[in-house]
Amino acid sequence: MILRAEFTTEPFEGEGEPPAHAVAARDCLLAAGLEPEFGPLGTSISGEREALLPALAAVMDTVLSTGANRITLQVTVGDADDDQV
Repeated sequence: MILRAEFTTEPFEGEGEPPAHAVAARDCLLAAGLEPEFGPLGTSISGEREALLPALAAVMDTVLSTGANRITLQVTVGDADDDQV
């Protein structure tokens, strides 16, 4: 089963370099062998359930350890291009 996750971590730090917790989230997903879409307002990732769920758990732990005080997460069944939800 393919899942798509979109999440943001806060606090936002305005202009300039992304905050350490956002970079840590991206790096955690890359280390899990996934390819996140990293942007200024959040991160998106698609993958098989078996790979994505443990990676998201690791992301949550990592970002909280690197300064995040809020995580907003949405998980959808199917890829962004699928009509199934």
